Amino acid sequence: MIYPVILCGGSGTRLWPLSRQSYPKQFTKIIGETSLFQQSALRCASEEFAPPVIVTGEQFRFTVVEQLAQVEISPSAILIEPEGKNTAPAVFAAALYIYEKDPDAQILVMPSDHVIPNAKAFQNVVAQASTVAGQGNIITFGIKPTGPETGYGYLKLADANAANVNIPTKLDSFVEKPDLEKATTMLSAGGYLWNAGIFLFNARTIIDAFDKYAKGIKEVVTKALHGFSTDLGFTRIDATEWAKVKADSIDYAIMEKADNIYAMPFNDGWSDLGGWAAVWQESNPDSAGNVTSESATAIDCKDTLLRSETPDLELVGIGLDDIITIAMHDAVVVAKKSEAHRVKEAVSTLQAKGKKQATHFPKENRPWGWYETLALGNRFQVKRICVKPGGSLSLQSHFHRAEHWVVVEGTAKITLEEKVHLMSENQSIYIPIGAKHRLENPGKLPVLLIEVQTGSYLGEDDIVRYGDVYGR
Repeated sequence: MIYPVILCGGSGTRLWPLSRQSYPKQFTKIIGETSLFQQSALRCASEEFAPPVIVTGEQFRFTVVEQLAQVEISPSAILIEPEGKNTAPAVFAAALYIYEKDPDAQILVMPSDHVIPNAKAFQNVVAQASTVAGQGNIITFGIKPTGPETGYGYLKLADANAANVNIPTKLDSFVEKPDLEKATTMLSAGGYLWNAGIFLFNARTIIDAFDKYAKGIKEVVTKALHGFSTDLGFTRIDATEWAKVKADSIDYAIMEKADNIYAMPFNDGWSDLGGWAAVWQESNPDSAGNVTSESATAIDCKDTLLRSETPDLELVGIGLDDIITIAMHDAVVVAKKSEAHRVKEAVSTLQAKGKKQATHFPKENRPWGWYETLALGNRFQVKRICVKPGGSLSLQSHFHRAEHWVVVEGTAKITLEEKVHLMSENQSIYIPIGAKHRLENPGKLPVLLIEVQTGSYLGEDDIVRYGDVYGR
């Protein structure tokens, strides 16, 4: 049985402002009607694969659960990393977890933010590679280059002619991201593939590889994993031991040292969506080369991407050529397509200026739903809050602020001190400073309410929790 392992961390700043640290690109609908993470899970939703093992961070655990439920996938496990340590510790933790449950397992490691339109073709090459992996080899998947790309690492094949054949072939070496001249030379020579960062191996094979090449990571991660705790279906890796783990990538720790690496060419469509130019390319531009979202209009434009991520914000481009514009409620980026990769610089600049837009959305996701700030002043804040069916905020109080709640949609169950109120549309309640309170949605439809906060301090850390169904 092949166990997919989906690595689900990262900040995704190359697709800012749609992708931000608080909600990175793998969870957003960039291409199609599902998120990139959901597409990754669905790619292996067939009888040849076990349910996936997800490796993610604390802040994304409920997003992972919710998005998997939306596509009707139940994971084998969700491993929570106490902090990001790059891919090598994450891969070993997942491999050891799987091995101890199924010593004969094969493991397919995948990023959560790639686009592979032809899932069946991908399943077929995984099946072809499985036999060679079963012989104790490590398979790395490579993409046939379509141009001298400088943003990817490369795989150099031992047999240059094997790049066009869908069979595993011995790998000669890994090549770091080249400059344009070197990339052009490699493309002309042939025998090179883009490194997709996707791997297939037996669980025992990768554990032996860590024992040989990264024994320190193996020993510390083993202690951290065996010190796990569980709550609400999550497997929490021990934070104290995990803090001792050396941060390293699976490429540096294992792949570039091992001598049993085979490359599996894949030529049926792939993109890591490494920037807005890649999104433009993968979005099927029209005859003029334009891509527009539902709330965007292109007039006399050419080779342009126009996306409005806010339904009531109409974006219009006139006479634009080779321009990318992404508009959101709180941030807009405009760039030449050839310069769009520099949005990472924009994020760094905004961070230096102390701008919240660099890392956070106006809409903050929570396990119970979401909220967004509509207005903010020195002593007041207005929020729109949505609580999904069955969702419940913690029983809490505040030292510095009072709150006024007005229900505008649905029916809310509100606990205020010792009393419980069932409130529906157009009803309101006042929460004094220091009062214990809780908001729940007992119905089958979302609850939407407007919250007006007043007080001397309005930060999210002014919360005292007395009980929380999400274990926060």
